[in-house]
Amino acid sequence: MTKRTITHLLHEAIQQLKKAGASTPELDAEVLLAKILATDRTWLIAHPQQPLTPAQTQQFRTLIERRVRHEPLAYITGERWFYDILLHVSPATLIPRPETEELVNLALSWLQAHPQAIVADIGTGSGAIALALAKHAPSPVHIFATDISVAALTVARENARRLQLEQRIIFLQGDILTALPEPVNLIVANLPYVAERDRATLMPEVRDFEPQNALFSGPAGLNHMQRLLSQAPAYLRPGGAMLLEIGFDQADAVRALVRQQFPFAAVRIHQDLAGHDRVLVIET
Repeated sequence: MTKRTITHLLHEAIQQLKKAGASTPELDAEVLLAKILATDRTWLIAHPQQPLTPAQTQQFRTLIERRVRHEPLAYITGERWFYDILLHVSPATLIPRPETEELVNLALSWLQAHPQAIVADIGTGSGAIALALAKHAPSPVHIFATDISVAALTVARENARRLQLEQRIIFLQGDILTALPEPVNLIVANLPYVAERDRATLMPEVRDFEPQNALFSGPAGLNHMQRLLSQAPAYLRPGGAMLLEIGFDQADAVRALVRQQFPFAAVRIHQDLAGHDRVLVIET
């Protein structure tokens, strides 16, 4: 069998991915080939005529076939960067998004003014938020990270161990806030908030591969948020705060839910870099 070079294989893969409707075919092909060769994209660019073995060629084509079927790149590689942390992810966890980094920034700012706070990351998934806070909090903080999914918590604990942050986070299995052993000063949450009616509008990478229980939250996407807010008075300490990631069109509805439980709280909306409403900030 004739050995194929990096140039030939990338060209072939990019054409396949374009035909399948991939939004970033060049990036996807380069990331997957770099994965096979245990290198990085810069090396690929510098060595375009490097031949691959038949085994490497077949491995690469198998990965491309998975991506052609719209399997998310992060699940194929098993990795996703979030903040400045390389996380392991699996189909048991939601793939962390750049928008959620805005929530981390807001939490770090709040912790700057509230040293030694007790923090709860609700619906931790891969552990992205909790791990970023554990790494970057301006002073030592006590962090609980909860999830209803045992499989997701397994991934989160492994990420904490690999990043040597396992001593800073206590992982707990349970539903919303009920897993917490005590009230906390700061609640951060990226809970499911996609409305069932919007299921058909999602990209197949999201709709068909990411965990359904981490995406959908009833007819209007508010079921999990409503449950969290109904439980919050018993778990949020006086003078505490909540930072909740929301859908771009949910600010008014979530604000109304907040008023039912915290009528005197200060509530504001933080927009993401695209100018969409993204984080509800509640200070009691």
